[in-house]
Parts: sequence; structure tokens; C-alpha cells
Amino acid sequence: MQQSYKFSAVIHKEGDWYVSWCPELDIASHGKNVEEAVANLKEAVELYLEDEDATTAEVNSILTTTFEVSCDNNSHSVSA
Repeated sequence: MQQSYKFSAVIHKEGDWYVSWCPELDIASHGKNVEEAVANLKEAVELYLEDEDATTAEVNSILTTTFEVSCDNNSHSVSA
């Protein structure tokens, strides 16, 4: 019987690429756009799960959000 899993994908842009990361398994991939990055991550996770020694963590849904901070010191450089 085939088992189905639901995992999270965290995506951010690095240069011209979108990087996708599955925090439950600590697996990452990338693509030219968000859809490709997620598809490549899905493939990487499927390949990982084919290994008979692969483990999956029982994790409740991961919640993500964004937040904003203010800083008067201009010595910190952050790029989005």
C-alpha cells in the first residue's frame, strides 16, 4: 500500500533562482520559478523516501509568518 505524506516547502529567492526547502526532512532544491522549485523539491523528497532507511518526522503543520523590525544603525545590510 502506498503511503502519502504532507510536508512544508519554504521558498526564497537567491539571485536568479528560487530555493525551496523542506524543514521536516532538511532537503532543499531550486528552480527558475516557484513552481519549478517546488516540483524539484517534491522530486528530491520522493527520491529520499525511496531509501529504505529514510525516516520521516511526525510533525504538526509548520506555521510561517513574516515580521518587520526597525533599526537606527545603518551598519547592518539586509537584502530581500
